[in-house]
Amino acid sequence: MSPQPHTNRLTDLLKSQDSFLIGVGALIGVLTGAGAIGFNEALHWFEEIVHGLQVGQGPGSATLWLVLAPAIGMLLTGVLVYLFASEAKGHGVPQVMAALIKRGGVIPLRIGIVKVIASILTVGSGGSAGTEGPIVQIGAVAGSVVGQKLGVTRQQLMTMVGCGAAAGISSIFNAPIAGVFFVLEILLRDFSIKTFGPIVISSVFSSVTTHAWLERNAAIFTTGEMLREAPFHVVELPSYVLLGVVCGLVAVGFNRVLHLAEDVYDAIRLHPVIKPVTGAVILGALGIGTLMLVRSAGATESAAEIPPIYGNGYSTIRALLDPASYSAGAAGLPVVTYLLLALVALKILATSVTLASGGSGGVFAPSLYLGAVTGAAVGHLLNQWHLLPSEATPATYALVGMAAVVAASTHAPLTAILILFELTRNYYVILPIMLAAIFATAVSQWLNRDSIYTAKLRREGVLIGTSRDITLLRRIAVSSVVRTPLPPEPIYASDPLSKLITLHASYNVPDFPVVDESGKYIGMVTGADIRTALIDREAIPLLLVAELLRTDLPTVTVDETLDSVLNKFAAHDVASLCLLDPASPDRPLALISRSKVMKRYQEALEQE
Repeated sequence: MSPQPHTNRLTDLLKSQDSFLIGVGALIGVLTGAGAIGFNEALHWFEEIVHGLQVGQGPGSATLWLVLAPAIGMLLTGVLVYLFASEAKGHGVPQVMAALIKRGGVIPLRIGIVKVIASILTVGSGGSAGTEGPIVQIGAVAGSVVGQKLGVTRQQLMTMVGCGAAAGISSIFNAPIAGVFFVLEILLRDFSIKTFGPIVISSVFSSVTTHAWLERNAAIFTTGEMLREAPFHVVELPSYVLLGVVCGLVAVGFNRVLHLAEDVYDAIRLHPVIKPVTGAVILGALGIGTLMLVRSAGATESAAEIPPIYGNGYSTIRALLDPASYSAGAAGLPVVTYLLLALVALKILATSVTLASGGSGGVFAPSLYLGAVTGAAVGHLLNQWHLLPSEATPATYALVGMAAVVAASTHAPLTAILILFELTRNYYVILPIMLAAIFATAVSQWLNRDSIYTAKLRREGVLIGTSRDITLLRRIAVSSVVRTPLPPEPIYASDPLSKLITLHASYNVPDFPVVDESGKYIGMVTGADIRTALIDREAIPLLLVAELLRTDLPTVTVDETLDSVLNKFAAHDVASLCLLDPASPDRPLALISRSKVMKRYQEALEQE
């Protein structure tokens, strides 16, 4: 038998879009993994410098340094973000989601570069934030830049952005499975096989790159043998349900305080460079207050050097995951109920002020911190009231609480369950993690319609539907929508308004694109505005098209997908938008109406 047919099949497979995306996904994974390694190394180097400067100070100067270090870091962040990329402030993931929804995944390279430096300055100087937001944005930028260079389609570009984001989570948390589901459940909200394959490959290659460079494959948070072998008792079911409810309430409080702080800082009339400094001063005051509480609770000298609410909080999480920390006389952070409850409130305030004022960092690590502290407090109280089995430890509740708060704040329980398993490699507590995560998410969704990532997008008018809706809308191109023809003659701004009224009566054209002398699109006159003008019929002969011209309306291109078009309609209450000619991008081709878009969507639903 001739090998030719098999050779042809192999050639066709290698030339297929799926193989192309898988190959590019691997490249993005390697690039993002390398970027994550560099980001982590630079952050640790900067943290050591800041810590070394504080240790070298006297008692009074060390206290002042708690305010001065974040102030300097946040000032430099403010300058950098203001001059080069305003999109780099905040916690990163909403900005990536907005780029996917509004711009089809187009993200400039400068945003990634500024995000790296700004996050190092913020978190390294003590800002209360995590590293997952920056690394997701960095990976997304890598995917976007690669896709733009290759000239891929809009749908492929969005998949490549997802590849970069998954690779970022995979490398920064050593969690390739969670990286995949973070993107599918939160960012893209698309579980189709065409999206799944490249994202898995990217996540794997990123993880392999990180392992090869760092020569380790260990969990970020190790749990002692006592916690690994702690049995799960049926009698603890109500306790874990209670923990899930409490963690859901904590997540709701975190989300609301963060968004309230953002609203407050948006309303404050200060220069963008100064706002982060005011946030750093407030953070410094919170840090000093936290250290006073920690010392009053009997902390050792080494545990009272740096406020536990500073940075990503990993040292506090590791302490609370160690069962030995709950024994009497244990070194390190004192496990006292009032201190743990105070740390929850202080961490929420510290993170909210850091990010709302203009700092750069993520909310995932603060969510892990809040969960660990909340879980430890609940477990410690239950233990004191003798409601835990003798073999149980509050450290288990700290671990379960981490998953519960992450699930509740992100509205993504599957991602939370998987990432906690990969962060700890502890399978013994998977059942209570699943239970608490679901109850926490239910409480959060009942009290908050939006997650910590989507609330800001909704306030900005960005369309957020179900995962099925978004997936379907992203598959339908504008080219498949029935178009409304333009009037037979061009409309100029200098034309009398009566011309439009005549054309509307003769050709039933709902809205009118307006062009300049060279035929380029400059705006549109809507039928609604014409009907408003007709109220005063005597003035019609005196009016020109220019007086009703709207230049604020976006245009549509044939390669856009319906999710993008519906976002434009949602932001502007009009019946039609102008479709531009792909051969001459500045010239009108036809009108795309809201009703025809919805009809095409309905047809797609019926075909599913």
